[in-house]
Amino acid sequence: MLRVLIVEDNAINMSLSTFLVQSAGYAVITASDAEAGIKMAREEVPDLILMDIQLPGMDGIEAIGVLKGDPSTREIPIIALTALAMKGDEERIRASGCDGYIAKPMRYQQFLAAIASVMGAV
Repeated sequence: MLRVLIVEDNAINMSLSTFLVQSAGYAVITASDAEAGIKMAREEVPDLILMDIQLPGMDGIEAIGVLKGDPSTREIPIIALTALAMKGDEERIRASGCDGYIAKPMRYQQFLAAIASVMGAV
């Protein structure tokens, strides 16, 4: 079973994301901050990471840089999940190394389509 690591600090968003990912047939691993997400990515080597950008402490963009700079995690696709949806935000976030971008509040069909697109390439 393909595994998805969700890095999200908001409990409601985590619950919703977990439910949607599991309903699509994937196993879920969770982390509530960037540091824990990096640790889980290195230990578990998931097939996909869903990364919130606005996290406490280290933000998602910095965490993506760490993951993409690490030979053990650089090939894991990362989709950003973020409330940052102003002009230029998507381009800036994608430039950090993301393989996808989903704006919050997320539309579940778009969310699942983005995951399926990336997971189909795994």
